[in-house]
Amino acid sequence: MTDFPEDPVARAQRLVAHDDGAHAYQAVVPAIVQTSLFTFPSFQEMADTYAGRQTRNVYSRTTNPTVTEFERKMAALEQTDDAIGFPSGMAAISGSVLALIQPGDRIVCVRHVYPDAYRLFETLLKKWGITTTYVDGADLAAVDAALPGARILYLESPTSWMMEAHDVGALAALARKHGAVSLIDNSWATPVFQRPATLGVDLVLHSASKYIGGHSDTVAGVVAGRADLVATIRRTICPYIGAKLGPFEAWLLLRGLRTLPVRMQAHEASALTLARRLAEHAHVTRVHHPALMGTLPPGLTGTSGLFSFTVDDGIDIPAFCDALDLFHLGVSWGGHESLVVPALVTHVQAAGPNSALDFGVPASMIRLHVGLEGTEALWADLARAFQVARKDR
Repeated sequence: MTDFPEDPVARAQRLVAHDDGAHAYQAVVPAIVQTSLFTFPSFQEMADTYAGRQTRNVYSRTTNPTVTEFERKMAALEQTDDAIGFPSGMAAISGSVLALIQPGDRIVCVRHVYPDAYRLFETLLKKWGITTTYVDGADLAAVDAALPGARILYLESPTSWMMEAHDVGALAALARKHGAVSLIDNSWATPVFQRPATLGVDLVLHSASKYIGGHSDTVAGVVAGRADLVATIRRTICPYIGAKLGPFEAWLLLRGLRTLPVRMQAHEASALTLARRLAEHAHVTRVHHPALMGTLPPGLTGTSGLFSFTVDDGIDIPAFCDALDLFHLGVSWGGHESLVVPALVTHVQAAGPNSALDFGVPASMIRLHVGLEGTEALWADLARAFQVARKDR
C-alpha cells in the first residue's frame, strides 16, 4: 500500500476506510464467510495442503477468510508483520504468553496491570513454576535490574485503573538488551494513538471487545507482532487450545474498525473535558488521566475515554453511583455507552487473595468510561450525582 504523508489519526482513518482488494459482488463491505470447513477440488490439492506444499483454508478453527481480513487490517494499523484474532482479550493474552513461556521461566510485569492478567500470572502460571516480578514501569532502572534472566517483559501503558503511562520505547529497548520478549496490552490507546511495534515492542495485544469493536456487541481479542512470534502462536496455540475468533465476530470487528479513528477522537475530547472539570471539584482528591499527570510519553499521541479519580470522605460512593443516569454500572469499556465502576466493588470481588486489593487501588477510587452521549449531558449527570451523594446534605 502506498505510504501517504499524514498524521496518525488520518493514517488510521485511511487504513480502516479503504480496502485494497474487491469484495464479492462489488460490495463495499467484506462478506461473512460463515462456514466451518472448506472442501478440496481434488485429492492432489488436499494432499499438497496437508503436506505443507501449499496454504489454503481448511477448517475455520485455524483460518477463515473473514477472520483473515480482520487480522490483515489489525497488522496494517499496528504496523506489524502479522496478527491473529482470538475469541477474547484474555485468550489473546494467555495464548501469547503460553506460546513463549516454559516451566520455571520468569516474567517481569509492570504494576497495576489488568486484573485478570495478574490473576493468570499468580494462579495458573504459578502451577508450572513460572514466577512474576512486578515493577514500576516508570522506573527504568528498576526494570533494568529486574530483567536479567526473564523470558517476558509484560507491559500496559497506560495501566489499568491507575492510568500510569510509560516510555514504551525505552522499556522495549531494555527487553531487547536482556533477551526478553516484550508484550504490551494496547487496548486503551488503540493503534490510533499508540503503535508500540514502531517503538520496538515485539507483540501488541488488544481486548478487541473494547474500542476495536466499539459497539459493546462482541467479545474478542487480537495479537499483532513479529512474523516469527505470531507464527509460533499460530502453530503451537491456535490449533490445540481451540481459541478461535468466529467469522461473524470478525465481521463485527471490521465494522467497528471503520469508525475507530473518529470515535477515538470523540472519546478523547469528551473525557479530557470531564477529567479537567473533575480535577477542580471540591470533593475530588485526584484525577488519574495521562494528560493530567504530566507530559505524554514518546509514542502516545492521544488519550482515550477511560480514566479514574478519587474522592474524599464527604462523598458516599454507592449513593454517587446509584444517582448516575447516563453512566451505567458495568464492567468493560470502549463502547458507545458511558460506564462507572467503583473500586469498592473490586475490593469485595470473590477472587480470593488475588483480588484487586493487591493492585494498590484505593477504595476511594472510581473509574469512568466516557461514552458518546455528549460532554455537557455527561457532566450534568456527574454534577447531580455529587450533590446527591454528599454526606453533609
